Amino acid sequence: MTSSVPGELRPPHLSYGALFQQFLRFGVLAFGGPVAQIAMIRHKLIDEGRWMSSERFNRLLAVLQILPGPEAHELCVHLGMRARGRIGGVLAGLGFMLPGLVLMLGLAWLYFWIGVKSGWMTSAFIGIQIAVLAVIVRAAHRIGRHVMVDRSLWLIGAASCAASILGVSFWLILPAAGAAYALAQRGRRLEAAALFILTLSIGLAARYWLNGHGAPLVTAAALAPMSAKTAALFFTGLKAGLLTFGGAYTAIPVMRADAARGGWISDGQFLDGVALAQVIPAPLIIFGTFVGYAAGGFPGALALTAGIFLPAFSFSLIFYDRLELVLENKALHALLDGIAAAVVGLIVATVLQLGGSLVDTAPYWPIALAIFCAALVAAYRWRAQLAIPVTLVLAGLAGALAF
Repeated sequence: MTSSVPGELRPPHLSYGALFQQFLRFGVLAFGGPVAQIAMIRHKLIDEGRWMSSERFNRLLAVLQILPGPEAHELCVHLGMRARGRIGGVLAGLGFMLPGLVLMLGLAWLYFWIGVKSGWMTSAFIGIQIAVLAVIVRAAHRIGRHVMVDRSLWLIGAASCAASILGVSFWLILPAAGAAYALAQRGRRLEAAALFILTLSIGLAARYWLNGHGAPLVTAAALAPMSAKTAALFFTGLKAGLLTFGGAYTAIPVMRADAARGGWISDGQFLDGVALAQVIPAPLIIFGTFVGYAAGGFPGALALTAGIFLPAFSFSLIFYDRLELVLENKALHALLDGIAAAVVGLIVATVLQLGGSLVDTAPYWPIALAIFCAALVAAYRWRAQLAIPVTLVLAGLAGALAF
């Protein structure tokens, strides 16, 4: 499915097998996060392979950054579809995600089979968890710098953070934030504020009413039989995949909220899953496979992973060249901007909640604070492709020695 514009650059003819192998190699080498992954794909397919012009590639990236889902994976699906139609898009996406999926399944099985039993292993993982918090703080700043461009968005982000800490569901926070900012952009600031405050107040009241009446705040996956539990995990992944704006870190609040309510995984184990996702060649969102395995074994891991990646496949496969036209709607831009600001607030709330759980876990807080600060400096200053994996390994060594 290639463009018919005369003189436009096109991918070379590849068999389905060759196309799959090309993107499988990208998956094997997908270290260093989305920036490094996109740079690798660009160098091989655009600079060398001439699959499309640099200008078109830049426009494509701009569109993919607005859509939910991991950008590097969506880029692979789009390029695979450009080469060999929808089957090519599916093969490219599967090839890119397969190495990380297999590795994470193996690591999750090993992690829960062996367990963290010895003292030095426990201490090492505490050090890693502290460093992961620093990495998430850096990511929240990086995302927020591009999102929080006016005072209204700052207010939405702060209110969303507070509401999340108080227990309001993100199902209420996110649409209210998007609608409020869309109203504010039309000059209706009073109505926007009233809508946002009213929605969050209803959510807060519902939360405390349910607590007062003893309603179980757990997901269906906590007590359901395996088939229903697998379906619940799939929908958790689907929520996370649909709300992944600007990078996989924005999926952390959604996944952690369901995991905490369902009792699938402790906060420490959740951070371990995020850490493992950052040291293997894979999109960071693959940490969802770890969460799914903790909740429901291999079926749960595959179900949650399928939910996460379904939007990344669907948007390119369904819309393809219509993506840019769909996103020219200014009202949609305002809605997405408001949601993005709320997501930043949710990330900050999640960092505070995870950090609170680590306060009780870390044996000696001055050393924990030193590890956090060192990891934060590294996250800001160290630009190497393997900076984050190396930082996490060093934090693990520091934890093993210090704790």
